Amino acid sequence: MRDFHELNVWRKAHQFSLEIYRQTQDFPSEERFGLTSQLRRAAVSVASNIAEGCGRDGERDFARFLSIAAGFASEVEYQLLLSRDLRYMPNEHHIQLDIQINEIKRMLNSFIQKLR
Repeated sequence: MRDFHELNVWRKAHQFSLEIYRQTQDFPSEERFGLTSQLRRAAVSVASNIAEGCGRDGERDFARFLSIAAGFASEVEYQLLLSRDLRYMPNEHHIQLDIQINEIKRMLNSFIQKLR
């Protein structure tokens, strides 16, 4: 078992989740149960799956949870694009968040390759 607190990728994913909460607080109220909720849930799922994988036995199981986290990261990437295109988020914020989620995806993919 690993301590997820020690993983750089988890720390980045956690900080990213906090930023998503900040950025979505001004989304339209009619999106509270739509895009706002979906984007927050997907962002939290990235860090959550990293943490859950750390609690599993074996490298293979851990790699599977990292892969699930990477899938949620791709979901977030699309939802950020949608948020920008709907003009819920300024382009500058989208660019910064897109850079962050893509860095997390690269870190996850690298980690998965090392485990396999």
